[in-house]
Amino acid sequence: MKKGKTELEKMQDKVQKIVVRVNEKITILGEHLGILNTTLTNIQEEFDKVQNIPNEEKMRYEELKQIRLNWKNQVDEIIKKYEEIKNKDATAAGVAGVGIGAGVAVAALGPGVAMGIATTFGVASTGTAISALSGAAAMNAGLAWIGGGALAAGGGGMAAGEAFLALMGPIGLAIAGVGVIAGGLLFWKNKNDQKCLENLFIRISNRDLKSFELAINELDNRIKQIDNENIELKFAIRIIQSLGLNYSEMTEEQQDELKKYIQLIDTSTQLLVNPIKELQPKYTNEDLDEYIKRKYSAWYSSSEKRSIITLANLLYKINTNEVEKKLLWKSLRDNKEFLKSIDVTKEDFKINIFDIVSKVLSFKY
Repeated sequence: MKKGKTELEKMQDKVQKIVVRVNEKITILGEHLGILNTTLTNIQEEFDKVQNIPNEEKMRYEELKQIRLNWKNQVDEIIKKYEEIKNKDATAAGVAGVGIGAGVAVAALGPGVAMGIATTFGVASTGTAISALSGAAAMNAGLAWIGGGALAAGGGGMAAGEAFLALMGPIGLAIAGVGVIAGGLLFWKNKNDQKCLENLFIRISNRDLKSFELAINELDNRIKQIDNENIELKFAIRIIQSLGLNYSEMTEEQQDELKKYIQLIDTSTQLLVNPIKELQPKYTNEDLDEYIKRKYSAWYSSSEKRSIITLANLLYKINTNEVEKKLLWKSLRDNKEFLKSIDVTKEDFKINIFDIVSKVLSFKY
């Protein structure tokens, strides 16, 4: 008689399904972003034709153009880096399934998907911090996400017979490019301990399930905003074409109209570069630096910092008792894959790290 699925396995199935939905939404987002980028290019070309625009407006317009170009460069870079990774690891074990479990086929990473990834993870630079991640870290997060990471069926935390640590995707661990395997859960001799850990992992995954649901709503809202902005931009292009090619010869009303469209370009450009908040990490290096700055007596080694940030994302909004902390510590301490992913030795991974994690989370939240 076939054994039924455990509650943990059922939760795994739910998270896998919603991850596929998230990726479908990211792909749709990318398609709409592509249209928005084209329209922004067109309206900016119209602005380029107008002479004698005041320096202040001209500088703002040029800045927005550069932001858009930076975003497009990041899109191209994502495709380039992903192709490099795919080609380099083509013969590696398990690579054939990369991306499939997360709902993105390797061969399908075209400009549309890359655009969705770029905006979702906020890899473009606007000159200010629009995301908890930036540059290479954010790009790695995007690549880890489309590559499946701990989310891909048959890979990472989803491997058959292994513990399900947390299908966090971009939420928490995997956003830093960390694929976590909580191996050995099924080999715990004490069934009570095993059950205790399973319940902890279920709570973690249930939290992430809710975060993914919120992310889908956020993605839907972003897509609607993009469509509305695109309509306004296309209307603005027609108006600009009727205003003439010399700002100095325009009426005051026409000049105000032109300035208004610079603001429209601004809000539309932000839709390109502002990340999806629900898919950002809950705890970052910057958060820990702020904690250390305020708590003058606090000092942590680099390995402790990596452990703190990783576990803070894992246990965000999760209340744990002392028994659960000890069992989780043992499970992770004996997990070579996990320790390797955060570059921490077994000896350096001390149980007191969980007390520190509780403090830093309390400080931030």
